[in-house]
Amino acid sequence: MSNTTILQKEVSKNHQDVIEANHKYVSEFGKKGELALPPARSFTILTCMDARLDPAKYAGLSEGDAHVIRNAGGRASDDAIRSLVISHKLLGTKEFFVIHHTDCGMALFTDPIIRNLLSKSLKTATVDSNGWKNLEESGGSDEAAHISFLTFEDLEKSVIDDVSRIRKHPLIPKDIPIYGYYYDVKTGKLVEVEEATRIGRAS
Repeated sequence: MSNTTILQKEVSKNHQDVIEANHKYVSEFGKKGELALPPARSFTILTCMDARLDPAKYAGLSEGDAHVIRNAGGRASDDAIRSLVISHKLLGTKEFFVIHHTDCGMALFTDPIIRNLLSKSLKTATVDSNGWKNLEESGGSDEAAHISFLTFEDLEKSVIDDVSRIRKHPLIPKDIPIYGYYYDVKTGKLVEVEEATRIGRAS
């Protein structure tokens, strides 16, 4: 059996679909290769990795318009702040949006829950009316004890907390406005968290 045949058998449907979609994208790429490195609209969005959120659509973005930083929950983690600092300092962004969302998975568990699950198994867990559980328990790791997963219980408070953390960070200039919003997954609407935007006001 040739290496090519082996490779073809190992490629998943998702993998194949992504490569085929990329071929089509390349054929229609046009002048996008001429886009400048700094974002044309000079702002950054920090938002969740949830597959239901499409920042390009809910914020009206095209390639080259803005930086979009995504992680689980859209939280102002150390790494997110690292990206915000680079976004402003080296690439000239002048405004930040923090956008969380309704029905977020980060509100469905706590650090002790995920740490316990991972300590017993690295396989995908499931949830029902009795809570989270592993379908099998072998090969886990206690390494999760050293990770803060940045879960939350209150959606608006999570936006306020993250805007506040960014606002107070010594590497974030005080003249950058930081806006706090959440995205409603049922309607597509961005809802302002007024207290967060107040905290994030430029000075």
